[in-house]
Amino acid sequence: MARVKAVLVPVKAFHDSKLRLAPVLAQPGRAALARELAARVILAASPFPVSVVCDDHDVAAFAESLGAAVIWTPGRGLSGAVEEGVARLADTGARVVVVAHADLPRVSSFGRIGDAGSRSPSVTIVPDRRRDGTNVIAVPVGMGFRFSYGPGSFGRHLTEAVRLGLECEVVEDDDLAADVDVPSDLELLAR
Repeated sequence: MARVKAVLVPVKAFHDSKLRLAPVLAQPGRAALARELAARVILAASPFPVSVVCDDHDVAAFAESLGAAVIWTPGRGLSGAVEEGVARLADTGARVVVVAHADLPRVSSFGRIGDAGSRSPSVTIVPDRRRDGTNVIAVPVGMGFRFSYGPGSFGRHLTEAVRLGLECEVVEDDDLAADVDVPSDLELLAR
């Protein structure tokens, strides 16, 4: 049986994005960078249906201009917004949702993420380069997976998969592990 996959991209308001880059990049530059990186991630989701979860009108218009559906989730925070987005995508027939953060400068595809050969439900996680955060995670819908973003999310997401009795595959992918959070990460844009 084929597994129907969808991609969900949480996108923060561009004017509030990438605050940890403030020592080296002024607000207009941070907003432009956030917009550019989000576009890369949204376009890399093809051929899968892609939705952007957000609570900002500018982000919503931007996402729609790139052909993404918008899931409006004001006041939910990142983890709550992603959980709501996964639930709404389940209602559209998605069986597996790939959650990909909008700051991956080297992303090209999500084709093999969430396609573990197992017949049982499984979680696929791509940690960041520091093995602290969760850059990409694929979860089966309807299992009650609780997202927990922020520092240490990689470990918490592994623990959540175990709590639910789900198989878990950790994918080491240099391109998907690269994200832009701190000034030293800007070197990834030059590659």
